[in-house]
Amino acid sequence: MTAWLLRRWLGRARTRGALLVLVPIVLVAVLAPLLPLDATSQDLRATFTPPGGEAASGRTYLLGTDELGRDLAARIVHGTRSSLIVGAAALAIALLVGTTLGLLAGYFGGLMDAVVTGLTETLMTLPFILLAIAVIAAVGASPTVLVLTLGLTGWVSFAKLVRAKTFELRGEEFVLAAQALGVSSFGAMVRHVLPNVAPLLIVDGTLQFGALILAEAGLSFLGLGVPPPTPTLGGILAGGQLYVAVAWWISALPGVVLLAMVVSFNVLGDTLRDALSPGR
Repeated sequence: MTAWLLRRWLGRARTRGALLVLVPIVLVAVLAPLLPLDATSQDLRATFTPPGGEAASGRTYLLGTDELGRDLAARIVHGTRSSLIVGAAALAIALLVGTTLGLLAGYFGGLMDAVVTGLTETLMTLPFILLAIAVIAAVGASPTVLVLTLGLTGWVSFAKLVRAKTFELRGEEFVLAAQALGVSSFGAMVRHVLPNVAPLLIVDGTLQFGALILAEAGLSFLGLGVPPPTPTLGGILAGGQLYVAVAWWISALPGVVLLAMVVSFNVLGDTLRDALSPGR
């Protein structure tokens, strides 16, 4: 990202607003292991302590406790960390698979293009949640399975984007000149096509990151995400739904954090796309 583009992007009020919300959340989540927060310790004397309330043990809980007396602030921080790790790992897999297949399909065309297009269309016709439930139910729930499921079902948009742009670029003079000078197909794709596709991937990746975090929360809510005792935002939401009438904060507070993250990533992707468009 050039300095000009960075200034243009950060010069937008929506970008600064989204970063103002997102940066503290991500920073606290990244530093979670260094903070004195225990997300699994139980204290049955402190069950359903409201936010800012003092338990029978004399300890004050900033965001309250859940049905087992666990510190909700600690669980939200570690749950956010889990969501970000899973989302980032799944995004890396989706980017790698989608970009590779999109480059091959757009550059070579023919049979390769037909195979990749067929795969993308097939995956687009399958409801994601049903596919994820089927895979995780067959293999079993674990962080690795969750990351692979999200990553190997989330590459479609990247592949379609890269294929279309590569198909357009392969006929440009600088690519034809590279081929005429003896540059291999792999070299032409990596040195000349990929750098021109990268800005589009950054925009789509920012948008997809929020979608992957939301998908992880949805699967965790259904009990198909990271298994306990590791806290996740979706798992906390699922556990608190039974106690909404007496302890609204168990579901409401992690829901607010999840909403803030997803909306912020979407805003950052939208403003980055606007910054890359000369007329906007």
